[in-house]
Formats: sequence, structure tokens, C-alpha cells
Amino acid sequence: MTAATPAGASFHGVTDWHAIDWQKVNQNVRRLQARIVKATKEERWGKVKALQRLLTHSFSGKALAVRRVTENQGKNTPGVDQITWNTPHKKINAIYSLRQRGYHPQPLRRMYIPKKNGKKRPLSIPVMKCRGMQALYLLALDPVAETLADPNSYDFRPGRSTADAIEQCFNVLGKQDSSQWILEGDIKGCFDAISHEWLLTHIPMEKAMLKKWLKAGYMEQHVLYPTEAGTPQGGIISPIIANMTLDGLERAIHEAIPPTTRKSREAKVHLIRYADDFLISGSSKELLEQEMKPLVEAFLCERGLQLSPEKTFITHIEDGFDFLGQNVRKYKTGKRHKLLIKPAKKNVVTFLQKVRDIVKANKPLPAGKLIAKLNPVIRGWANYHRHVVSKKTFSSVDEKIYQTLKRWVNRRHPRKSDAWKAKKYFKTCGSDNWVFFGMEGEQTWHLTRADSVPITRHIKIQGEANPYDPMWESYVEKRLDVRMEATLKGKRWLLALWKEQRGLCPICNQKITKITGWHSHHIFWRSKGGSDRTENRVLLHPTCHQQVHSQGISVAKPRPLDQRRR
Repeated sequence: MTAATPAGASFHGVTDWHAIDWQKVNQNVRRLQARIVKATKEERWGKVKALQRLLTHSFSGKALAVRRVTENQGKNTPGVDQITWNTPHKKINAIYSLRQRGYHPQPLRRMYIPKKNGKKRPLSIPVMKCRGMQALYLLALDPVAETLADPNSYDFRPGRSTADAIEQCFNVLGKQDSSQWILEGDIKGCFDAISHEWLLTHIPMEKAMLKKWLKAGYMEQHVLYPTEAGTPQGGIISPIIANMTLDGLERAIHEAIPPTTRKSREAKVHLIRYADDFLISGSSKELLEQEMKPLVEAFLCERGLQLSPEKTFITHIEDGFDFLGQNVRKYKTGKRHKLLIKPAKKNVVTFLQKVRDIVKANKPLPAGKLIAKLNPVIRGWANYHRHVVSKKTFSSVDEKIYQTLKRWVNRRHPRKSDAWKAKKYFKTCGSDNWVFFGMEGEQTWHLTRADSVPITRHIKIQGEANPYDPMWESYVEKRLDVRMEATLKGKRWLLALWKEQRGLCPICNQKITKITGWHSHHIFWRSKGGSDRTENRVLLHPTCHQQVHSQGISVAKPRPLDQRRR
């Protein structure tokens, strides 16, 4: 493999996508990002700007940017020019095309996706070159965003999830003397209304590039429309920009009511934010209505935003509220109150309707293929709710799914007896006598039950954790390992390989995660007689796997950890 030059130096001679040394590329970018974090902490903004420029002009940064936009879910979705980067030749050329000089973004392709309330959400698709440029500048912006972010914001941030936000709800509201009132806030058209003037003044990145993206406009039915406000939903850098726009709200609350004062202890004010949805707890309705709500409105007004009147409420904890698909409510048990967080009824109804729609749309399919479609949906929904009080809900959902499948069986075989149908479609597994099953080729498929997913307590991420800061590296890696083990649970051979490799790809020495994806590589190729046994397999990143086959690189099994120490 061709060795990569340190970030910031000119690159010559690398003309093959599969010849890039990804381990060196990752090291170069991470080193610069760590330096950006350090300079941001010290408020040396001139140094931050110089390091960002070094990163965005480096071969390593450009290579990682191209890799990101050619591996994510939208890699095959073109912009208005109908171009995708789907070959190694196009990818290596794309690296050298990512230059600020002479760059002019093309308009975005406007699409619409349905929302829960029946309305449609606009989605704007940039062309591949604009995606690559945004991914490149995001590498330099994200370390600053993470360093300056509010501790209790949880969306559009690496290593954070809805489970962290829900666990913070429990921490803030779960005690006997916790806040009794909650301001549920939602920002009206957040992405579409942010002031361009505010963004160009306050977002710490190359202003010329940011202005070009903000003013690029969009194409709808062959008509070009200008963009005078907002940041487009669909751009890679847009979520981070929107998040940085809302960062500072927690600091504004703490400035109004300093945490160390007696007033703060009595007010019990806390902020929990996930994207443009947020909660503010308080000791009284008057406090939230007369102090917190006006503070939030003034904060948003400065950024060209406003609260949505239809989705902003002040609620008592005993009445409960829905947040991120969960219902949070305190129940009176004797003289005490107990906070219970359960799957929200609306969320359960939506999930069951999705299951019924899948069954209805696949009437002709054999049972095995139907189960293959249902299992990921059921498992995904149950995993999302496995950190809250959901065991009874899981059992109720399983019963309703059983009734749906029973109707599906009766429609297929109206003249068969109940005993015949029970024998053909249901079997006993352990203590469960009614497990829906089917055959797909020689493989037997069993329907996943929601209540088979164990309830586990989620440990919330520490508020100050920063994945780009070297001092947090071991902490972030441990959390990543826990999440990956949960992802691979039930896939024993995959989990065994991942643990054997300590979660690292042996080619680039970077973490294998759910986001990066993985391929199972045969050390001794099957085309040359290699077996399918785990002893002959190793997990690689998809790009690293392509590189191995393209370059004919030999991959060895990692040595056991005790041998490495010797």
C-alpha cells in the first residue's frame, strides 16, 4: 500500500482508491481534530481557524470525506446532476476535485417525506460534490461543536442517543422532591427558519463556504427557488449547524438562575434537548410560564426562530407527557410518588399498524419470508424500548401480533381445521406453545417475540464527554464496545469475531461499529478452497474489504491479547 503523507502536506502519486493507507489517513485527521479541541478549549480562535484550514486542505481529510459520502445510506441517491460516485476511479478523482477555489454549489433537489401528522417534510438532496465538500468541512467543525455543546443535548452528536435523553428525564424527575412541572417545547420549522445572518456571524467555520451552501437554492419541478433562511434538511453538515444554533440555551438558563444559588435549588430548573424538541423542568407553573418561556422565546428570536404554539405545553408530572416515543409520568403509590417511563400509546399504535401493514401487503408470501420481514421490525422496536418499563407492553404487543398472524393464517386456509393450521404454523419453543414459524429453503424461521428482549438499565453518557478529546478516548471506546455488543447479541459468531479483534478492523486499525458496517472476510479465500468456519473469518470495514481483494493483501488472525502483552 502507498503510505499516506501527513495531513496538510501536498499529495502526489496516489491514483488508486484501493491504495490509500486508511490507518494513516485516520491518524492524520484525528490528530488535527484533537488539536482543534485543545485550541477551542483555550479560546484561541485564530489557531482553531488555522487548524481547520489545514484539515480541509489535506488529502487525509478529503479522502475521509469521500469515503463517508460513498458509504452512507444516500450513496446511490443523486442530486440534480444525476451523478453518483460508485466506482474506485470516480472516488479517487473526487478526492482531488474537493477544492475551495472555483467551487460553486449546485441547487439542491427537493423531495418530500410524510410526517406523522399527515403533512410532508421537505428534504433537499445536494449533488455528490457538495456532499463531499460538506463532509470535509464537517470534519473540521464537529470537534468545535462537541467542545462548545450543551451537556444535555443528545441529537446529532456522536455517541449519544434517545436513551441518554430518557435516562436524564429519570434522573431529573424521578426523586420524591423533583420538579413537578415541565415545559414541553417544540420549535416551529427549525431547519427552515434559522437566520442566515446569525449563522454567518456565529458558526466557527469558513464563512465563504457556509454562505454558498446557505444561498444555493433548490430545484423543484425544474424551477429554481432561492433560500433566504434556514439550513436545508438533507445536507450532511445541516444537523450540526442546527444543533450549534440551539446550543447555548442551557447556558442562558444557568445565567438567569445560577446553579449554585438558593433560587436554583428551589426552582429545580433543568433542560433536556433532543434536536428541536426540549423539556424544561421547574418547581412551579408560574416559574415556567413567566420566566423560562420568555427566556426561551428571546433566545430563539435572536436566531430567527419561534416556539410552535400547537406543540408547546406546560404539564404537571402526574398528568404525564410523551417524549421521544416514551410516556413519562409519576403515579401515586400510597404516600409516595413513583416515576414510570413506558412506551407511549401513540408509539405502540403506530408500531402495530406498521406490523399489520407488512402482513397485509405480503398475503401471498410463505410464512418463512413473512417472518424475515417482520423480525427486524419487531426486534428494532423492542430494542428501542428495552431501557424503560416495557415488559407488560411487550407482552400485550406480542398478543396483538399473534392475533394478526392468526387472521393471516385463517385467510390463507379457510377450509382447513384449527388443528391442521396450528400444526403447520405454530410450534412449541421452551415454555411458549404458540411460536409462529415457517420454512425458507432449508432454514426454519421463528417469529421474534418482543418480550424475549430483556429489559436493561441504560447508563447515561457523561455530559462533558467529547469523542474528539484524547482525555475522553477510553471512556468513549468503552461505551462504543457496550453498544456494539448489544447490536451483535444473538449473532454469536459475529460477536466472537468482533471481540477477538477487540472491535478493530485489522487493515485500518479503526473501530468497527454499526455506523461503519462490516464485511466478513475469508482469510483463505473460498475460491481457493477456504472454509466458512469462524477460524477462517475476520471482520473488515466494507472499504477495507474491497481494498484487500483489489490489492491481494493477506489478512492474518489477530493474536490473543495475552500473547500481545508478552
